[in-house]
Order: sequence, then structure tokens, then C-alpha cells
Amino acid sequence: MWRKRPEELRELMKRRLMRWRREKSIVRVERPLRIDRARQLGYRAKQGVVVLRVRVRKGGFQKPRPRAGRRPKAIGVVKHKVNVTMKEEAINKVRKRYPNLHVLGAYPLAYDSLYKWFEVIAVDPHHPAIKNDTNLSLSPKLLK
Repeated sequence: MWRKRPEELRELMKRRLMRWRREKSIVRVERPLRIDRARQLGYRAKQGVVVLRVRVRKGGFQKPRPRAGRRPKAIGVVKHKVNVTMKEEAINKVRKRYPNLHVLGAYPLAYDSLYKWFEVIAVDPHHPAIKNDTNLSLSPKLLK
């Protein structure tokens, strides 16, 4: 991919982001896009290791409250917290959606004017392949 010309890479990324925008906010992917970063976090190509692409809405903490009437969900004032980064928001989304998985870490993938995408590496600690793996099963992150 890095051997291509920059304009080809830009077109590839643009098409990829157009596809990602139409998907749900949390999508399970088969393999990580940035394999070097994933392996630094503990990713191994084995059963029990899950790779998720998470979309987080961009924008500052303070958002003006709309004057006209709306249902509370559509107001969008309380989406971000002051002391929580977007990466942490992506991790928290995964923890809420998949309570049985333990998150090893996350890293940024891409962004556009409205969203940021992160890849989150998670592990199922009760999977036999993970229990038998000494590197992953004794990890301090999984013992929490």
C-alpha cells in the first residue's frame, strides 16, 4: 500500500471512509489494518482475539444547546466528557457493547470532518485458546 502514489492512496482512503461511514459504529473486522500497532498491543492471529473498528463522533466538549424542542437523544449536548479522550471513548463503547471481552488497547485509524475511527484489540479470557496461551492468559490486563 505504501508503494502506491499519494493520489492513489488518497483515493483508496476516501473510498474506505465512505464505506465506513455507512457502517455501524462498532464493527468486528477479520484482521487489523495496522498489524504493527496491533501486535504491540498483544494481538495474535488466533481464536479468542477480537479486532473491532469503532467510530467516535468528533467535536469539542461544549456544544450550544438547541433552542427549539427536541427529544433528549437528538440534542447531542452530553456526548463527550471533559477528561475522556476519544480513544478512551472508543474503548468504553467496546466495553459497554461486549462486557465479556477484556480490552488490550486501541489505536487511531482515520478521521474525517465528523468522525474518528479507532481499532480496538480485545480478548475473550474464557476462550480455551487464550487460557492455554501463557503470554495472554497471565497478562496483567486480563487479571483485572
